[in-house]
Amino acid sequence: MLTVSRLAQSCGLSRSTVLYYERIGLVKPVLRTGANYRRYGEKDLRRLEQICIYRNAGLKLRDISALLDRPEGDAASVLTRRLAELDKEIETLRGHQQSIIRLLRSSNSFRRTKAMTKDKWVAIMKASGFTGDDMNRWHAEFERSAPDDHQQFLEFLQIPQAEIALIRESSRRAGTA
Repeated sequence: MLTVSRLAQSCGLSRSTVLYYERIGLVKPVLRTGANYRRYGEKDLRRLEQICIYRNAGLKLRDISALLDRPEGDAASVLTRRLAELDKEIETLRGHQQSIIRLLRSSNSFRRTKAMTKDKWVAIMKASGFTGDDMNRWHAEFERSAPDDHQQFLEFLQIPQAEIALIRESSRRAGTA
């Protein structure tokens, strides 16, 4: 029998992640001790390993739940749908990337502007077709791929350090979700 901490360690997860998965019904402890400690068995470990495999493939938790709770379901259709969603997200991000490159190449105003601010940058992003969710995904990818550059960029926009910390933390969380 495994404790929640040992179960989490076995799969390279945090204890809080396993507890969250339990709260939403993805995993359930086999039993509770007299002191109300959770105990998990080998079957729970295998289920959590399967959850991790699906999460690493980019599946959403509700899809994972459906796959695990209805084994007769068609996993191929869920995986195919997620692949199409990822293709669309990648296409959207590439479009955003190209918009930013065009903005940076074509606008001499960036070189002349003495002070770029967060408000100016957000206005530019919105004018380029970015939604709030698009900007959050953009920050998450920036944080994931170049965290130091992301920090410098946020400082360049003259954002206070406390707000930068919040943006970066939110970006890191979004990048793992």
